[in-house]
Amino acid sequence: MSLSWKERVFMALLGAATASGLAMLILILVEATSVLLPAGTQFGIVFDAGSSHTSLFLYRWPADKENNTGLVSQALACRVEGPGISSYASNPAQAGESLKGCLEEALGLIPEAQHQETALFLGATAGMRLLSQKNSSQARDILAAVTQVLNQYPVDFGGAEVLAGRDEGAFAWITINYVLGRLVKYSSGEWIQPAEGTLVGTLDLGATSTQISFVPAGPILDQSTQATFCLYSTNYSIYTYSHLCYGQDQVLSRLLAALVQVGMDSSKTLVHHPCYHSGYQAVLPVSTLRSSPCTHPSAALELPQNLTVQGTGNPNACVAAIRGLFNFSSCGGQRECAFDGVYQPPLRGHFYAFSNFYYTFSFLNLTSRQTLSTVNTTIWEFCQRPWRLVEVSYPGQERGLWSFCTSGLYILTLLLEGYGFTEDTWPSIEFQKQAGGMDIGWTLGYMLNLTGMVPAEAPAQWRAQSYGIWTAGVVFLVLTIVTTLGAGAVQLLWPQE
Repeated sequence: MSLSWKERVFMALLGAATASGLAMLILILVEATSVLLPAGTQFGIVFDAGSSHTSLFLYRWPADKENNTGLVSQALACRVEGPGISSYASNPAQAGESLKGCLEEALGLIPEAQHQETALFLGATAGMRLLSQKNSSQARDILAAVTQVLNQYPVDFGGAEVLAGRDEGAFAWITINYVLGRLVKYSSGEWIQPAEGTLVGTLDLGATSTQISFVPAGPILDQSTQATFCLYSTNYSIYTYSHLCYGQDQVLSRLLAALVQVGMDSSKTLVHHPCYHSGYQAVLPVSTLRSSPCTHPSAALELPQNLTVQGTGNPNACVAAIRGLFNFSSCGGQRECAFDGVYQPPLRGHFYAFSNFYYTFSFLNLTSRQTLSTVNTTIWEFCQRPWRLVEVSYPGQERGLWSFCTSGLYILTLLLEGYGFTEDTWPSIEFQKQAGGMDIGWTLGYMLNLTGMVPAEAPAQWRAQSYGIWTAGVVFLVLTIVTTLGAGAVQLLWPQE
C-alpha cells in the first residue's frame, strides 16, 4: 500500500527529528562522560642533579586537566644517597647506579600500567657545569652512564642534560609563580590573569652557584641576562643570572683558600679563621682546595697535605674576608650592576629565597620576616659564641654546625652588597622551602616546560572545543523540537482528504 504525500512528509520530519535527537544524545553522553567520570592521574619525574647531592621529585596531575594551573602536586621528594653526580668523575658508572633507589621508590607509587607513559628527566646544574669546564670528557662520561641506567627502566625517558645557569634561574621563576597562581588562576567562575605586579622573584643559593630572577620595571639592557616566555597568552621577560662559584660550598672553599694566603702562621700548617667559632679546630685536607676550579690552584701548591684550621670567632673580620671574594669595583660606578662586572637592573617586587638561603636562616630561626636589624644582630651574636657553647646548644646537629656563622654572614653580604637589597627592601624577601605543598626549585618549571603543560594559549581557548560541543548539542535540540512540531502540524492541521 502506497503512502500519501502527507504521510510521507510526516515520516520524513519524524525521521529527521529522531536522527537529530539521537545525535544530540550521543554528544551529551560523550561530553558528560568526560566531565563526570573521575579523571585519571598522570605522573612526571625529575632528577635534580646538584653539585652536593641529587634529589628526585615525583609530580602528579589529573590527566584531563593537564593544561589547567594549580593542579600539579608533589607526590614524592627523595634524596639520593651519596654526593652529586659530578663527584663520580673517576667512576662514572656509580653515578648512574646511585639513582636507582629513588627511582624505584617513585615507580612504586605509580601504577605499573602507566610506567611507560611517565615522563622522566634529569637535569644537572652547577657541579656538572664546573666539571664540563674542567674536564668535558669526564662530564660526558657521567651523563652517558646516567643515561644508560635510566634507559633500562620502562619509562618515557627524555634524556639527561646539563642546564645552563640562566635556565636554572628561569625554571625556578616559572615554578614559584605557577604554584602561587601568579601566572593564571580560577576565580569566581572564570580564568583571570593576575596583574604583572603580583609576580614574584626568586633567590636560589646552591652549593656551587647562586641565581637571581625577577621582572624588572624597565627594559633589560643585556640580552644575555634575559629569558622570555609566552605563558597563557602573556609575554614575560625576566632578568635572570647565575653566579658560578658563589654557591655556599664553593664560597667556603674560596674563603679558606684566601685565608691560607693571609691567615697562616709561620709553620704553614695552622690557619686562623675568623668565621669559625672561637675554640673550634679541625684538620682539613688541602686536596679540597686543589679540586675545585673556583679556587686558585696556586694557593695550595706549596702547602702540606693537611691544614689545621682554628676559629677566632670574629664576625667583623669574617665579613671583611667575605667581601674580598667579590669584585665590587669592576662595576665602574655603573648603577645597574651587581658585582664582578655583571649587569643587574634595579630590584623589583617580592622575592622567595630558598635552598641554602632557607636552610641557613631556618637553622638561625630567621624565617619569620624579622627586620634586617634583628637578622644582623642574631647572626653576629651567634658567630661570637664559643664553640663549646654552640655544641651544647645544638645536640645531634654536629654535621655542618661549624659552617652556619660563615653562611649567615655570606648571605647578608650577598643580598645586601651583592644584589642590592636595603633595609627598606629587606621585608620583600620571604625565606621558604615550600609553596603550595611543593618544594621550591627549578624542577617543576623544567618539567612543565618540557611536557608542554604551561601552554601559550589562555584557558578560555582550551575550553573552546568543549563549548563547541555543547553549542552543537543546543542546535540539534532546537532542530529536533522544530522538526517534531512540524511533523505534528502536518499530521494534525493539514486538511484530511
